[in-house]
Amino acid sequence: MSDALINGLAGAGGGIIAQLITYPLQTVNTRQQTDRGLKKEKSKLGTIEQMLQVIKHEGWERLYGGLAPSLVGTAASQGVYYYFYQIFRNKAEAAALERRKIGVGDGSVGMLSSLVVAALSGCVNVLFTNPIWVVVTRMQTFKKNLKKSEPVQELSTAQDEPVLAAAEPPPFGTTHAIQEVYDEAGVLGFWRGVFPTLIMVSNPSIQFMLYETMLKKLKQRRALSKKDNSGVTALEIFLLGALAKLGATVVTYPLLVVKSRLQAKQVTTGDKRHHYKGTSDAILKMIRYEGLYGFYKGMGTKIVQSVLAAAVLFMIKEELVRGARFLLTNKVKSKPP
Repeated sequence: MSDALINGLAGAGGGIIAQLITYPLQTVNTRQQTDRGLKKEKSKLGTIEQMLQVIKHEGWERLYGGLAPSLVGTAASQGVYYYFYQIFRNKAEAAALERRKIGVGDGSVGMLSSLVVAALSGCVNVLFTNPIWVVVTRMQTFKKNLKKSEPVQELSTAQDEPVLAAAEPPPFGTTHAIQEVYDEAGVLGFWRGVFPTLIMVSNPSIQFMLYETMLKKLKQRRALSKKDNSGVTALEIFLLGALAKLGATVVTYPLLVVKSRLQAKQVTTGDKRHHYKGTSDAILKMIRYEGLYGFYKGMGTKIVQSVLAAAVLFMIKEELVRGARFLLTNKVKSKPP
């Protein structure tokens, strides 16, 4: 089994577990991002209060709206990303060794090369998986409301007027979201928000650059110390992943908000601020109607969700990779000569 495949499968497994743990936070955050409140019209409800409101008025299952396609998207995204990341990383390491032979560099992959490798991997990932995340955004932002049904004749007021009973609307599933996107914009609708998402490849690029830089320095410090054990523990991987994601999220959050606005359901009638024709139109309307605050709605929730998800992802991925390599090594040793 190739090193790229091991990293791809480990990344997919770690991504799924991290997604399951943090999904309710992600749902609330997407709703915060797509809220079109006016300037200085800040929400008085915190993240926990909003989660409780969703449970009260729509049911706890709405916190997991779009979970199935999200898990597919997470597995696909992490698998594709890590697979191509390892391929591009191997090529970068080979190039660095070749440069060392002619007296250029020390044979290691530098920070700029790591950034380029992560960016290329991110672009491939975005082009493959954007349709999945459009569907997930639609399902996360769908709000279940009770609708009035036919009059119930056996229940009446003192004036013998029929009482309207509340009925549950049909579930909004994956097929409904797909149909909604297609009816609204055709096949191209599944690539809504792809432009800011492509720019957002800087997020994992910055994340992995910070992560690998901190990991490299930590290993170097361990190697220089007098301790025999120079390995990195799962807890340290957890903390490094959290710090790396925190830095990347703060820098790229406004692009994430724009992407969510474009992928959410577009209202073609009524208030014009609810409808965006494209990336530039969304940015201009957000500045006009919401101010700079609009680009940072839900940032606190996103930081908590992203940092926790990234930390879990890195920790589990490293453990899965380590376990897979251990099993493969033992398998090779156990083979008869």
